[in-house]
Amino acid sequence: MNDVVGGHDLLLITLDTLRYDVAAELAATGRTPNLSARTPGGAWAERHAPGSFTYASHQAMFAGFLPTPATPGPHRRLFAARFAGSETTAAGTYVFETPDLVSGLAAAGYHTVCIGGVGFFNKRGPLGSVLPGYFQESHWEPEFGVTSATSFEAQIDRAEKVIAGLDPGRRLFLFMNVSALHQPNWFHLPGATREAGDTRTTHAAALEYVDRHVERLLAALSARGPAFAIVCSDHGTAYGDDGYTGHRLGHEVVWTVPYTHFFLEAR
Repeated sequence: MNDVVGGHDLLLITLDTLRYDVAAELAATGRTPNLSARTPGGAWAERHAPGSFTYASHQAMFAGFLPTPATPGPHRRLFAARFAGSETTAAGTYVFETPDLVSGLAAAGYHTVCIGGVGFFNKRGPLGSVLPGYFQESHWEPEFGVTSATSFEAQIDRAEKVIAGLDPGRRLFLFMNVSALHQPNWFHLPGATREAGDTRTTHAAALEYVDRHVERLLAALSARGPAFAIVCSDHGTAYGDDGYTGHRLGHEVVWTVPYTHFFLEAR
């Protein structure tokens, strides 16, 4: 990452609440062709989330603790704060001197931008202002949130405007928290009803919705030059699995998440 930082734009997309089993199933059956085209071998990496809900997981990720490979480690991290005794900081890890990755990249000359999704990014109160407060520029609108059936499209619209207004010579760190997978998501499945509610099937339909639009975001970024992208979930969620519903709990479907990273060539 020491060869990447400074010469590439950086993109971090968290597909909030996306389960690994759903992502893997849709990739294997050809239902997410755009995302699959970006993942090595067309398959997501299976990883363990650093937290069981949005706030905790993002605090960890912004400190450099991305989801961990679901195999015995230690596993070298892409980014890490300088910290004595770290067993996952190694050659190739980009080490920053600040408490968090966002300010570390800002110190390296990046313009840092957050386009929020779920309520922890809505800036409507002190708690919803913490995570977007890491960034030099942050955006949230109700149209980006969990109740919008076109949330990802609206987020991309904003990203395109932000990108268009940037100095081409300055590197960008763009973070986007995609809310479409989070409950409520029933409206992404044709024929589903509010009364029937959210299910693993509507969760899958929400991922298909994201897949239909993700290339527009990637194209906007690659138009600026080369970029390095990370796409992952922050945690999964339960739909009645072993009697559990939701997240912020210790079930396997919450802790196991999909992850990938890849380069974007300049267009």
